[in-house]
Amino acid sequence: MESSFTTPVVRCFAEGNRLVVSDAVAVEEPLEIRVVHRGERRTVAVTMRTPGADADLACGFLFTEGAVSEPADIEGVESMESAIDIHLSHALQPDWGQMDRHMFMSSSCGVCGKTALAAVRAHCPAQAPDFPVDPAVLRALPERLRAAQRTFHATGGIHAAGWFTPDGTLIDHAEDVGRHNALDKLIGRRFQAGGVPFGEGILLLSGRASFELIQKARLAGIGAVAAVGAPSSLAVELAADGDLLLVGFLRPERFNVYSGAHRVTPAFA
Repeated sequence: MESSFTTPVVRCFAEGNRLVVSDAVAVEEPLEIRVVHRGERRTVAVTMRTPGADADLACGFLFTEGAVSEPADIEGVESMESAIDIHLSHALQPDWGQMDRHMFMSSSCGVCGKTALAAVRAHCPAQAPDFPVDPAVLRALPERLRAAQRTFHATGGIHAAGWFTPDGTLIDHAEDVGRHNALDKLIGRRFQAGGVPFGEGILLLSGRASFELIQKARLAGIGAVAAVGAPSSLAVELAADGDLLLVGFLRPERFNVYSGAHRVTPAFA
């Protein structure tokens, strides 16, 4: 399935001139994520996503929602045009009530910060990987991720999540119209390959760092998160709670450190 399509647009200029041209637009379509277990099928989410890597998206979503914890929990994946069935192992005992509640609440649902933090803390690795991070490496990451974003180059309207080694080498990345979907695709791909928890490395987010994205990072065992945009207050609290390095407003010339400043070398108070 295509991740972008072209459409005619009228380009308007300050001088009053107009020009009809073709422009690429990121595709956004619904995906129904369904879980199948011992003959019972349930819809656990419907998300608007950019088609492609749907299995990664669904597996990443189920992992970060706590429905699965290891690749063996998934026996098969059946993809359709607008739906995907994840077949769970017969040995697994799914908590359907938990899936119906979508165990972790988003920042827009009205749940208080204390409740959300407590829920995430109970299911996260006890401690994030602790390793030094070079400021020069951090400042170079956005351009390296941007260079790998094929759909962004075509449309200018898509998010990305990239996984880098501590020395700044891009290992993998995923793109999607949804920030959460891009990270779920990245986590889901590594989850299926047995690469979760992530270990030492840096996650780069192309937009802002919300509570949900830091939550997913913590659940995946990621110890350093950098974002081109701003973090939310609850994201800062969750990062500090897990001793994550959290960087925001990342630019080639500067960045802000909101949590884990001791990781940035040379360390400072």
